[in-house]
Amino acid sequence: MYEEFYGLKEKPFNKTPDPRFLYESRTHAEALARLQHAVEEQDIILLTGEIGAGKTTLSRALIDSLDEQYHPVLIINPRLSPSQLLKVVAQRLGMDESGRHKHGLLEGINAKLYELYEAGRRPALIIDEAQLIPGKDAFEEIRLLTNFQLDDRNLLALVLIGQPELRERLNRRPYRALRQRIGFAYHLGPLDEGETRAYAEHRLRVAGRETPLFDDEALASLHRHSGGVPRLINIIAGNALLEGFGREAAMITADIIEDVSREL
Repeated sequence: MYEEFYGLKEKPFNKTPDPRFLYESRTHAEALARLQHAVEEQDIILLTGEIGAGKTTLSRALIDSLDEQYHPVLIINPRLSPSQLLKVVAQRLGMDESGRHKHGLLEGINAKLYELYEAGRRPALIIDEAQLIPGKDAFEEIRLLTNFQLDDRNLLALVLIGQPELRERLNRRPYRALRQRIGFAYHLGPLDEGETRAYAEHRLRVAGRETPLFDDEALASLHRHSGGVPRLINIIAGNALLEGFGREAAMITADIIEDVSREL
């Protein structure tokens, strides 16, 4: 709709977790580096952040950064019973799990992980929205998966990604055994004003716009109304482009940001 008017090849503020649009702020760059290190070390990492902070985009960027020696297993809807969780892991590791009971699944996963190790592959289980895992029994199955190891290395990297309540949950006594195995933890905070500006400009460049489109006051207003939360930046900025197109405005100004923010 507005892409041609503003010289864009695609919409710059879509809410999908496209890793091409990842802006590596200081915190996002550090989070990605820690995720990569944990996966390389076949360790366990906990990444938390508020809603819309960019966690899912980071998970996709992590997967894109892994070379062919890694075997990522991504679970984006972990509302699963313990047996369902094991079946999903088994399937995505390439196992034929039909007819297996839970004990057989665990043994089969262990054998598959060793087979992948022998082939020079490094499996990484990445669970997004992990705060939605329904009960401690499912977390216990996840802990049992981390038992699969050799004398000098783990056979599986585990990445748990979720909202802050995931960290609070893992701090409770019933989850102590899993919590003690977490080698790395990182919390993803909002962007500051300078990073919000750079974030918006980065996404516009990826979408094909090389010259400024938001003036300085608009970018300051964008940060103020979004609080530096990437998802909210996308919503406000995307609506501002629609509003600007409707007004035939060559630049997005602060009054446009204020108007769409009030509507939201």
